[in-house]
Amino acid sequence: MNEPTAMVDLRGIHKRFGRTTALNGVSLAVPAGSVVCIIGPSGSGKTTALRCINCLEKPDSGLIYVDGHLVGSVRSRRGLIEANEREIARQRRGTAMVFQHFNLFAHYTTLENLIAGPRFVQGIPRAAATATAERLLEQFGLADKRNSYPAELSGGQRQRVAIARALALDPQVILFDEPTSALDPELIGEVLEAMELVAAQGKTMIVVTHEIGFARKLAHEVVFMDRGEIVESGPPGEILTNPQSARLGEFLDQILA
Repeated sequence: MNEPTAMVDLRGIHKRFGRTTALNGVSLAVPAGSVVCIIGPSGSGKTTALRCINCLEKPDSGLIYVDGHLVGSVRSRRGLIEANEREIARQRRGTAMVFQHFNLFAHYTTLENLIAGPRFVQGIPRAAATATAERLLEQFGLADKRNSYPAELSGGQRQRVAIARALALDPQVILFDEPTSALDPELIGEVLEAMELVAAQGKTMIVVTHEIGFARKLAHEVVFMDRGEIVESGPPGEILTNPQSARLGEFLDQILA
């Protein structure tokens, strides 16, 4: 079997929920430092793909590599077997995920949200974790919110905190699951600007999004999914202006109308 050369490498991923096929043989290679935007209608498998990469869902079959290492599985004398929870926690350290609905700890301040992962998961001393967190809060325009609780923040501020929290873990890959879909329209811009800051740092980013303008501006590759399959993929200048499939053309007509 060929060794993976991409930062994220999905090979023939299948996933079913009961009678529903969420992923039907999805294969995708994401080079290190690239931004890949996944677009498609609701129920097309976009979020399930992200959750499989981050071990929040277990594929029924197929392989996932992050930085050349298997995710969700380990090799044994019996062949590939499912990784246990301790091993999955170790494997997951290479990735961080920004969720649609923020998923901040409601009883933690902004600063505490940022230092929790580095301290309790990675074992980083409090002083070092705090220094990193304060630098990130300054970078994302949130220094004055360090002692605020999530309920005291706007939706845009909460999502910027979530992005800063992901960066505080210093992951190789950041997964974004429709990070602007729960926001009021006037707050979307500030979150997209925060994501541009992440891209400028050279982080590998996989972004599930309906923000076609963001994909057009920052993505190295756009992937269109429908019914659990990758229908079409390519550079944004090509795929978003000259779709080769009727399904993508119809989707773009609807979302850009």
